[in-house]
Amino acid sequence: MANFGSSKAFLLGDDMEWEDLGGGIKRKIMGYDDNIMLVNVSFEVGGVGEMHKHPHVQVTYVASGEFEFTVGDEVKIVKEGDGLYIPPNVMHGTVCKKSGILIDVFNPIREDFMK
Repeated sequence: MANFGSSKAFLLGDDMEWEDLGGGIKRKIMGYDDNIMLVNVSFEVGGVGEMHKHPHVQVTYVASGEFEFTVGDEVKIVKEGDGLYIPPNVMHGTVCKKSGILIDVFNPIREDFMK
């Protein structure tokens, strides 16, 4: 695996720029090393995280808002305070029902986010 080093000990959200992904979605990479990555993802109502899969383990915490998530063959509405576990190589995606923020944790690091 490529060596990306690691992030600073403190990453203050107010000091970081959002990366606009289009479609009412933006993200901030909040911390990482070669093994783990923390990402804040902001969604406007109607924002769609397209169905996809990746070899990373993903855990997501719903910090605010409401989302319709599909993980594999299961579909559920999740809201503030809920969480998800997404195993490697399982199809998943979301539609934002009420604007909010997801906090994603990946293992290993999402190299594709670092480009």
